[in-house]
Amino acid sequence: MALVSLQSIVNEFGLEIVANFGNLNEIMISVADVTRPGLQLAGYFDHFGPDRIQVLGNMETAFLGRLNASERLGRLDALFAKGIPCLVLTRNHQAMPEVLEWARKYSIPVLRTAEITSSFTSSLVKFLNVELAPRTSLHGVLVEVYGEGILILGESGVGKSETALEIVKRGHRLIADDLVEVRRVSDKTLLGRAPEIIRYLIEIRGIGILDVKELFGVSSVKMQENVDFVINLELWNEKKTYERLGVHEETTDILGINVPSITIPVRPGRNLAIIVEVAAINFRQKKMGYNAAKALTDRVFGPNTY
Repeated sequence: MALVSLQSIVNEFGLEIVANFGNLNEIMISVADVTRPGLQLAGYFDHFGPDRIQVLGNMETAFLGRLNASERLGRLDALFAKGIPCLVLTRNHQAMPEVLEWARKYSIPVLRTAEITSSFTSSLVKFLNVELAPRTSLHGVLVEVYGEGILILGESGVGKSETALEIVKRGHRLIADDLVEVRRVSDKTLLGRAPEIIRYLIEIRGIGILDVKELFGVSSVKMQENVDFVINLELWNEKKTYERLGVHEETTDILGINVPSITIPVRPGRNLAIIVEVAAINFRQKKMGYNAAKALTDRVFGPNTY
């Protein structure tokens, strides 16, 4: 199961540390949900998730301010006693003395941000959804061609990296070469990126390791991209019948999501970079409602025969 340290969240959002007990790297977040504990401060804890980050905004702070000191102590004690990972104060609210008292007692960090509550919570949930998403690593290449994330798969030596290099030279962008980390960030969305250690690097047999960002500039690379389309490269097999009209649609299952895909046979004389470009354009065209294979079938056999 994926985990995110509280320290990485502090670094990502530039949070101010109001109370720290030396455990930011030890506190691990395992859920992408965030709670504004209004009901809990009122005493209702049914279905409460103590493993969620707790955020206090204007409403929660105003509610606590209307309680007398004894009530405030009791309500905050009940919240902190649940073992929450941390408490975040938005809009630069000052930490009440009772908050700091129970934070010290239970060693629970208190953090602060100047952002408004809704903006901060939505950004935090989005960040956690990506970092905690189910993931897998695939041997392939991920490029962005005409705004589409194209994942190129195939056996070692089939020409994936060389194709990616030519695609970059033609003005498109590289996301990952050799190893692609794919995360399922929603029921319909896959996000791909390169492991940090090999980010923006590409290996060309006979030349070695190339830094694409340094060779072609920052416009030639991208940190991450959705996986919209899969192209499977394979050495040409004379005994195999390959799709010629594009009538039958293939899919590739990645983390339970069926991604549209095609299989391209590789042999000398084929310009794979141009084929990938055209495949990306054709894929976009299908998404916009036009299918050339269907149009041809309609011409030959009449409408609604596809």
